[in-house]
Amino acid sequence: MKFFRALDRLMMKLEEYILSFSIILISVVIIANIIAREVFNSSIFYWNLEVSKFAIVIATFMGIGYAARKGRHISMSAFYDFAPFMGRKVLSILINGVSAVILLGLAYLSLGYVQAEFAKGTVTPALQIPQYLMVIFIPIGFFLGGIQFLRNMWINIRVKNKVYLGIDAEDYNDQEKRDISHELHM
Repeated sequence: MKFFRALDRLMMKLEEYILSFSIILISVVIIANIIAREVFNSSIFYWNLEVSKFAIVIATFMGIGYAARKGRHISMSAFYDFAPFMGRKVLSILINGVSAVILLGLAYLSLGYVQAEFAKGTVTPALQIPQYLMVIFIPIGFFLGGIQFLRNMWINIRVKNKVYLGIDAEDYNDQEKRDISHELHM
C-alpha cells in the first residue's frame, strides 16, 4: 500500500511539473516570438508554432488525469447538484465509471494513431522532430485520465458517507451544507 501511495504522489508531482512546464513554455515562446517580430523585425523563432502546438498537446492530454484527480474536470451538473445524497453517490459512481471506460477506449484507439504516425515516419516541418513524439502524449493522457476516473469511482464505492468528485476533492454540495450548518450554529 505504501508503494502505491508513493507512486501516486510521484505521478501527481510529475503531472504538475509537466503541466507547469508546458504552460510556461507556451508563454515564453509566444512572448519571445512577439518581441522578436515586433521589436526587432526578426523571424528567428520560426519554430514557435511547432513548439507551442507540442506544449498545448502535452498540457491538454496530460491535464486530463490531473483534472480528474482534483475533481476539476468539466461537468454538466444540473441534475447532479439537485439530487439527494444517494442520487449524487450513484451518479458519481456511474459517471466516473463511464468516463473511465470511454477514456481507456480512446487511449486504445489513439495508440493506433501513434503507431500509424510512427509507421509513416513523418516529421514536423520546422524542427524535423518525428510526429509520433508529439502525439504519444494523447494515449498517455487518456490512459492516466481513465485510471483517475476508475480511482474516483472506487473511492465513491468504498467510502459510504461522502461523495468525492476526485480523489482529492470532496463534493462541493456536501461541503457547502457543512459550511452553512457551521455558520448557523455559531
